[in-house]
Amino acid sequence: MEECIFCRIARGDVPTGIVLEDERFVAFRDIHPKAPQHVLVVPREHILSLNDLGRRPGDIGHLLLQFIVKVAERVGVEESGYRVLTNVGPDAGQEVEHLHFHILGGEDLGDFR
Repeated sequence: MEECIFCRIARGDVPTGIVLEDERFVAFRDIHPKAPQHVLVVPREHILSLNDLGRRPGDIGHLLLQFIVKVAERVGVEESGYRVLTNVGPDAGQEVEHLHFHILGGEDLGDFR
């Protein structure tokens, strides 16, 4: 999907604040942060949502979770705590149709509602 903003970021077509990247995933700063540390993690491959990730063979989900932990370590929230969030579909508020996880931390995030 050539026009997907997250595909364009993952390809390097759109400059952004890269936090960490490898051959499968890219982590970058959210342009509208909701916490002192707010990083998005996207797979380089265009995957629509968590529903689609669950249907794929192999260990991409496991690798994705390991990458998220590395990002939390990179931004210094692994000890104090962080929240990992993904939205699936319009009712949940998914604005970009490309699987992405928000990593939020750096302050007391309070109760999740």
